[in-house]
Amino acid sequence: MQSPPFDVQKELEGWTLFWAELELSAGDDEPLAVLLRQVSRSARERFDLQSLSTHPTVAALRRLFRASGCDPTRYRPASEALLRRILKGEELPVIHPIVDINNCLSVELAVPCCVMSEGTFEPPFVFRAGRPGESYESLRGPFRLEGKPLLCDAAGPLDCPITGNERVKVTPGTQRALLVAYMPSEALGPALARDTLERLVQSAPTVRILQTAAS
Repeated sequence: MQSPPFDVQKELEGWTLFWAELELSAGDDEPLAVLLRQVSRSARERFDLQSLSTHPTVAALRRLFRASGCDPTRYRPASEALLRRILKGEELPVIHPIVDINNCLSVELAVPCCVMSEGTFEPPFVFRAGRPGESYESLRGPFRLEGKPLLCDAAGPLDCPITGNERVKVTPGTQRALLVAYMPSEALGPALARDTLERLVQSAPTVRILQTAAS
């Protein structure tokens, strides 16, 4: 798979970052609603709440979190937190087609995925451990980033695979966004992420894939 059209420096070992540029497309919303239900149902068939932490991908992510200095039992990867909610009976919510496809991909791969609204980020990117004193306003309030896996851009802390940054969130007016999936290299490859994303978008064509890449 090709490299992204921007610079990405990875200081944390063992990670593969999958990138996709997505664009909103006119279409019927019903296939997306059906897809959200199907992905939730499939997750309950594939995963078990009691043994979720031992699933190969989830366990690999936990090891990578520990390597960066983060306790994954205190700060769970966003994907694991999402899977746990689904396994407890919640459904994937309808938010925005780009966010919904992102969440479906996160559940299907069992890895954290984030979408950043076009115009809210400025490459180059650096993926590293958070430093003392770093924080941002996350989607659930102020969030300290020290010792956590952290994606930064030219303006500073950008995204963390625990909780997203208010700065880059998709809004009702968002037409394009950049998706990043944080994958443990030992468990998943970028081709699987690309194929899974393509399958999801084919099922619910309210989003178009403009390009994909990996770093």
